[in-house]
Amino acid sequence: MSSVKNYFQLGDVFRYFFRVFRKPDPSAPTSFNLKMMHGINRISIIMFLFCVVVMVVRAIMR
Repeated sequence: MSSVKNYFQLGDVFRYFFRVFRKPDPSAPTSFNLKMMHGINRISIIMFLFCVVVMVVRAIMR
């Protein structure tokens, strides 16, 4: 049985986050679909972080 600690490991999330915003690997295969997927992921991560900041600011202002 896995412990609760295993469910809250965020290492993979942070690793993906930093991989999306760094320069692409020149040896990796590229395609239009892959570029669009990474672009949409960047937009969604930025929007999510912006919304979290807005929610925190609203909670503090109460």
